[in-house]
Amino acid sequence: MEESGQKTPLAWQPVTPRGVAAFAQARTGRLLVVQLAVAILAAAVVVWFVHANWFPVISEAIRHMPEQGQIRGERLEWPGTSPTTLAENRFLALTVDLKHEGQARSPAHLQAEFGESSVKIFSLFGFFEQRYSRKWRIAFNRPELQPWWGAWTPELHALTAMGVVVALMLSWSILTILYGPVAWLIAFLADRELSFRGSLRMAGAALMPGALLFTVAIVSYGLAFVDLVGLLILAAAHLLTGWIYVVVSPWFLPICAEAKPLKDNPFLKGSS
Repeated sequence: MEESGQKTPLAWQPVTPRGVAAFAQARTGRLLVVQLAVAILAAAVVVWFVHANWFPVISEAIRHMPEQGQIRGERLEWPGTSPTTLAENRFLALTVDLKHEGQARSPAHLQAEFGESSVKIFSLFGFFEQRYSRKWRIAFNRPELQPWWGAWTPELHALTAMGVVVALMLSWSILTILYGPVAWLIAFLADRELSFRGSLRMAGAALMPGALLFTVAIVSYGLAFVDLVGLLILAAAHLLTGWIYVVVSPWFLPICAEAKPLKDNPFLKGSS
């Protein structure tokens, strides 16, 4: 087989279709490094969002709690006023409504309403209700929660970051297995050079533009540039972005040597 004379492109940025295609011939370790960098960036953005928009609400809610109160024996012992809003902003609201009468509803995008025997989580998709367990003994008062929250806030930041990184790396591994055969089939039909392992690497890289798009979407949502509906639209768009790159990137691979037209075809000579 003749040498093509083309240099192997350096795989370093999974932003353009050509950049994604370059990972087909790169080492798996290089892809993992790039994925880890994107996952860490996404984790940093998520930690920033919860620190800036959720944690202040939780801190304020704890300050507004009474001296006594707990969740114990499948029941919330609450000596304060009900219904009442402990704290809220446009992103999160924490309320107490012992009878779940609907008098403490908030326009926040996410609301946790604590009742006498259950907690309801409200969002754009409706609500989810979780009854208190008989095994639970959870402090629901300022003297106990305030020092606990202050001591555990850094650890919660770290756990959030690690959870995001692990979740992303695992989900990308699963999606790579699903997307890889599609990329290989497209390359095969388009007469492009692509091994099956290369298709998996390229599929893994094709997920990165969507991840970066959703990371930007979270920043935009946190800064109020887009509302919750806009965030959901961008969340759907980031999934579609992965498929677009899987379909388009194989066309930037080298053409198979067997598919290149012959300069001198002996069968064409002398034909009438």
